[in-house]
Amino acid sequence: MDAPTLSITLLGAGQEVGRSCCVLQYRGKTIVCDAGVHPAHSGMASLPFIDELDWSTVDALLITHFHLDHAAALTYITEKTNFRDGKGKVYMTHPTKALHKFMMQDFVRMSSSSSDALFSPMDMAMSLAFIIPVSVHQLITPCPGISFTPYHAGHVLGACMFLIDIAGLKILYTGDYSREEDRHLVKAELPPTRPDVLIVESTYGVQSLEGRPEKELRFTTLVHSIIRRGGHVLLPTFALGRAQELLLILDEYWKKHPDLHNVPIYYASGLARKSMAVYQTYIHTMNSNIRTRFAKRDNPFVFKYISNLPQPRGWEKRIAEGPPCVVLASPGFMQSGPSRELFELWAPDSRNGLIITGYSVEGTLARDIMTEPEEFESVKGGMIPRKISVAYISFSAHVDYSQNSEFIELVKAQHVVLVHGEQTAMARLRAAMTSRYKERDEDVKIHTPRNLETLNLSFRGERVAKAIGTLADKQPRPNDVLSGLLVSKDFSYTLLDPRDLKDFAGLSTCTVTQRQKISLGVRWQLVRWHLEGMFGSVEEGIDKEGIPTMRVMGAIDVKQTQEHELTLEWDSSASNDMLADSTLALITGIDRSPASVKLTSQPHSHSKLDPHSHPHADREDAVTRIKRLAWFLEAHFGEVELHMPDESQEEPEQGEDDNEPSLLVRLDEAIAQINLVSLTVNSSNEALKRRVEVVLDMAVTTVGSLQQAFVSKPGVLVGGEDGEKLGDKIEAEGDGRDTHSDDSDVDSLLEVHD
Repeated sequence: MDAPTLSITLLGAGQEVGRSCCVLQYRGKTIVCDAGVHPAHSGMASLPFIDELDWSTVDALLITHFHLDHAAALTYITEKTNFRDGKGKVYMTHPTKALHKFMMQDFVRMSSSSSDALFSPMDMAMSLAFIIPVSVHQLITPCPGISFTPYHAGHVLGACMFLIDIAGLKILYTGDYSREEDRHLVKAELPPTRPDVLIVESTYGVQSLEGRPEKELRFTTLVHSIIRRGGHVLLPTFALGRAQELLLILDEYWKKHPDLHNVPIYYASGLARKSMAVYQTYIHTMNSNIRTRFAKRDNPFVFKYISNLPQPRGWEKRIAEGPPCVVLASPGFMQSGPSRELFELWAPDSRNGLIITGYSVEGTLARDIMTEPEEFESVKGGMIPRKISVAYISFSAHVDYSQNSEFIELVKAQHVVLVHGEQTAMARLRAAMTSRYKERDEDVKIHTPRNLETLNLSFRGERVAKAIGTLADKQPRPNDVLSGLLVSKDFSYTLLDPRDLKDFAGLSTCTVTQRQKISLGVRWQLVRWHLEGMFGSVEEGIDKEGIPTMRVMGAIDVKQTQEHELTLEWDSSASNDMLADSTLALITGIDRSPASVKLTSQPHSHSKLDPHSHPHADREDAVTRIKRLAWFLEAHFGEVELHMPDESQEEPEQGEDDNEPSLLVRLDEAIAQINLVSLTVNSSNEALKRRVEVVLDMAVTTVGSLQQAFVSKPGVLVGGEDGEKLGDKIEAEGDGRDTHSDDSDVDSLLEVHD
């Protein structure tokens, strides 16, 4: 099993909130999740660390939702980097693409007047055309080896979390998500598949938020009290997202309080009309409350007590000098735009009230003003006194600690990676979750990588093949062996019968015949003798072209194509190729084999190699087997000695082997005796005895059964008509001298005469 590594690198949102951008790399595939800007910075400083990645290698770029801190850097990446040089594609849901267009138009308009604008309107238009919209629960395969499915994430209209599959490894990237169903959105879903890695936001750390009924009551009560004291109410919000939730709450409250009907509510955003059209288009993606009202022809987004502010420039001052009113103005962080201008106009008057309704990023005016300083610096310079009341009631669609911890535990991922949270909040969440898992003795790893810190996670690769077609017709029983073709595609494996290959894989099979020619200067029968010694019986015959052929193991044909040339021919396969390699190695080593030298040096060698040319073929077969056994043992232990029976002792004593033919093996000072009749080993050295028994077992398997060479009476050779003794047919002194000396080798000792 291999242990492939998943690399997670944060180009943004690593121990910070803003410029979300997460790079996933696994088995040569690269996926990027989100591409936002940092709201506390501008120009190039607001971008993720995009120079750290070769964008042409990206296979897919997934955007979770339309907020600027998750999507505004997309145009720069597609138009100003080498992203288009590769095959990467950009994906987001249909509502996200529609709202992203309006958000980016407003973003370009707001930044075009500054010198550090990131891109032009033309760049933005080109980028929009490159986006592929997808539906929730739709399985998308952008390229082989990668697939992903979007699931509802709550938070804002169109927001989704992505369950990503890269070569079988599953990663859930949540983006921003909410587990609380509000007035118009469904809550985040729990994907049906358990992922290996969960990459989750940690915006609120261990902070718990108050319940929805309580905070709605506190919100409407505070708004009403500011109006009663003759003040203006400023609600800084983003143009899209939480603003729609607040509008639904205020419109319903105004409807129940007639004394407020003459108090206007303004939605101060150039995107108001456009965004409302999108919200009405995607009613079907919202919760049952909205869908039910819409089905009754009660469009919840047609507000009775709320109006837009399409007036020309200078409307902020006219409203500030007018009667009490409520204004929802963007942007939510009050860095610039209508919300900043209204705040500077209303700040010196203590009758007015500011209500921060969402999460504020560190470094923005919305975060700084929550400390209620006595004065603050205006956009144009100079200090402005602050007497306006400041309140914080979070309608943020982010999960708090209780919701986040519950979701993390339900997902049951082996690794949890915290992103989109400030360092302190993230560290507290990690400590709290680690403690919870430790109490239950669960081994879950929690990671908090910084920007540009690559997190490497290793996983044991489990390769599972799915049997299909004919192989799947019959339910296998335990210990059954399935045999077929293993087809690998997109990092998944399929086992099927070769006959099903065309139907299931669109492929056809063919047979590759391999041929290998060898120049060899030895006789044909010597080649056969060596092949039989290695592979056992060899089929010999003539092929259809009249060429002498030997078939080895039923698979490899050895042909004598010319006098000094052999040709190996076989149908290629894994097993046949190995057999061919061993056959080739054996044949090319014949002329250097000591056995070949011994055989070809004898005057009657032709008799030994061709049983049909000798009248005592059966006896020669027996002697040949003894020779082969001696050479096999010699290869393992060095020299061996042939011990012949002593004819002077007619009947051996019980338990003695001296009057039976045997082979003596010497190793250092130890001796082992092999009885050639019973094929047993005797030795006073137990270690040598066991070793010789193992080698003898291999030798008998290779050479053939020696027991067939002898009858029950010791020393009698099978095939003799009158029962000639082995001693009469073997020229041997019987004095135990070295049988492999120069003047008395195995051939002279075992030579059979007519």
